[in-house]
Amino acid sequence: MTDFTINEMQEMQKTLQDKYRGQWEPISPETGKNKLLWMIGEIGEVIDIVKKYGDLKAITDTELRKELVEEMADVLMYYNDVMLCYGISADELKRSYAKKFETNMTRW
Repeated sequence: MTDFTINEMQEMQKTLQDKYRGQWEPISPETGKNKLLWMIGEIGEVIDIVKKYGDLKAITDTELRKELVEEMADVLMYYNDVMLCYGISADELKRSYAKKFETNMTRW
């Protein structure tokens, strides 16, 4: 399997947004805050799995791991919606991420 890129995720999100236009909140700066709140809710579901079942079981129990990965996918879907809401491109994110990486590599 090849790497799964942010560009691929964003294209998939755009397809979902097109399909549910009129049923879901539109992608716009005005709804970015709501998308962030939904993403935090999904992060809470990830945390609940780990908190309830423990780290080791979350990664070794096949069904629980499947649920954990599904919740992480939900987080990434909202994450990509947030990027779309604020017009953040994969290249822009990459540049910022690389800069932050370099800062952290030389921090201590």
